Amino acid sequence: MRTLISGGTVVSATGTQAAEVLVEDERIVALVAPGSEAAAGFAEGARRIDATGKLVVPGAVDAHTHMEMPFGGTQASDTFETGTRAAAWGGTTTIVDFAVQRKGQALREGLDAWHKRAEGNCAVDYGFHMILSDVNEQTMKEMGILMDEGVTSFKLFMAYPGVFYSTDGEILRAMQEARGCGATIMMHAENGIAIDVLVGQALARGETAPRFHGTSRPDELEAEATARALALARVAGSPVYIVHLTTTGALDAVAEARAAGQNAFAETCPQYLFLSSEDMAREGFEGAKYVCSPPLRAKDHHANLWRGLRTNDLSVVSTDHCPFYFKGQKELGRDDFSKIPNGIPGVEHRLDLTYQGVVAGELSLARWVEVNSTTPARMFGLYPKKGVLAPGSDADIVIYDPSETQTISAATHHMNVDYSTYEGMSITGRAKTVLSRGRVLVEDGRFTGEKGYGRFLPRATNGYLQ
Repeated sequence: MRTLISGGTVVSATGTQAAEVLVEDERIVALVAPGSEAAAGFAEGARRIDATGKLVVPGAVDAHTHMEMPFGGTQASDTFETGTRAAAWGGTTTIVDFAVQRKGQALREGLDAWHKRAEGNCAVDYGFHMILSDVNEQTMKEMGILMDEGVTSFKLFMAYPGVFYSTDGEILRAMQEARGCGATIMMHAENGIAIDVLVGQALARGETAPRFHGTSRPDELEAEATARALALARVAGSPVYIVHLTTTGALDAVAEARAAGQNAFAETCPQYLFLSSEDMAREGFEGAKYVCSPPLRAKDHHANLWRGLRTNDLSVVSTDHCPFYFKGQKELGRDDFSKIPNGIPGVEHRLDLTYQGVVAGELSLARWVEVNSTTPARMFGLYPKKGVLAPGSDADIVIYDPSETQTISAATHHMNVDYSTYEGMSITGRAKTVLSRGRVLVEDGRFTGEKGYGRFLPRATNGYLQ
């Protein structure tokens, strides 16, 4: 099957150009000048998509999702089927989800369980990171085996003692192993031991409302943990990727490490660019909708995070998509904020929300594509198969209308959750047509993809290591 996309402005991480995109079967064949003989010849018998007045961009890569993630006696409400369908609606054509190793479990058991959940259910292509919650000699041996199978990044936690938490010694040991086998260590950087003390003290004072989730996880404990993770990575000689960074202090630590030449990287998420601690303080139990970890911060962090995206001290925007129903799931913590399942929905709206940064002059078009598509693909070993419109790359393509307006609402979103943290927010821009490996998944307000179309992606190593 041939497809010709004409009339649009092609946007890459390096700039924009007027070009026609030629697709044959699952791959991009060429980008050619508008009206060229090559395009005219290719058009015979091809399906034509008119992108006049629109942006033609690489399918977005969300490198941080948690479909069906168990947490606090329940699990995330989006399945791999519903979550990847919602991703496609928003222009995301690849996700990298987190397989979970539990304490006492082999890495292989955790990975196999996540393969079973995802296989035959995903609407878009997918890969896995591996959560390491039990660092031991056997685990270290398994890291190399998983690397050979295309799982090349491993996440550790400085938070959640008794569940995912690793000591500094365990983190150092995993980082040393990562250096040896070429893996990237991803780090949830919050001082979980100190946080548990603050949580216990808050509950003892009768402070049970959602807003106390934030006050018991202060900025300083994220900044401290980030600096500590960077120090451990320096000692081990390992790359480190800080997930869901929220604070100016943590950002400053990453910027300093990068300026010194360390293989240090970080992401932030749309919720930390647009929402704030004020949302957790909403009347009644409404604030529970906004409970995630690390928590939402004061608004004065927003400008610094946008700056970090411009300067590349923040390299990626991911979602940390981990939705729970307000009714029946978030309500588990109605009388105790520490029992509110941590996580908010976002996989459908990342491209749109970050496009508001383009509208506001915070990001260039090229940088918008870079943080949503190209860099996550490079960072996690998917480039140039993903993240770029180039000959030989997968035909993951989004035709984006930069002028259409929309209002975000739970009534119209496609994620399997009963609320939106951006309810009523009017934004400019929308993904109009979405292709994955040459197949149209979304067109004219209709989903035309199918469960099971998405393939597992074995990944190479981090493309940014010095």
